[in-house]
Amino acid sequence: MFFIRTESFKEYLRFYPVISTIAVIHIIVFLLVNISEDLRQLLSGWNFAILHLDQYWRLFSSIFVHIQPMHLLFNTFSLILFGPALEAMLGRFKFILAYLGAGIIANFATLYLASIETANVGASGAIFGLFGIYLYLLFMKPELIDSNSRQIIIIIVIVGLFLTFRPGINIFGHIFGLIGGLALGPILFARYKGKTRI
Repeated sequence: MFFIRTESFKEYLRFYPVISTIAVIHIIVFLLVNISEDLRQLLSGWNFAILHLDQYWRLFSSIFVHIQPMHLLFNTFSLILFGPALEAMLGRFKFILAYLGAGIIANFATLYLASIETANVGASGAIFGLFGIYLYLLFMKPELIDSNSRQIIIIIVIVGLFLTFRPGINIFGHIFGLIGGLALGPILFARYKGKTRI
């Protein structure tokens, strides 16, 4: 099952270098933006700055920004737990496309559907994108997922969506990150011939 990690720390770093690198980036950026208010303002996904100041890098940079420790912990832990199966199946390059693609799709949705003054931060859209890819596999390539993992995927998606509808949560980011993952699934797995199975 993809939830169970049996690797040692060194093995995890070797087997999943992209996830490990992203986790380190999360931590470094968290420390930096909590030291520098100016950097926090510069990297966050502030809709006004994107639309009226053409600061489009914010659609990308905000994926790595976490301000609250629990936000950092939840998103990074989710990546470490749920990402390995997809990195193993897709390979490094496609996994990066999946993660960043879903995150950027989520941020575009936030840009056009949320308030102009919204300042979006966090990897939640990218994490929900991973969930969306798992849903695609669940329905379109079920042979790649064992029965136990299928049940867990459904539970995680339901719980994730339930927790989305709370104050302070970027609903658009979560929903469209999930949709983005579903949309990216057929592209990422169009020529998949590997034997890696969840």
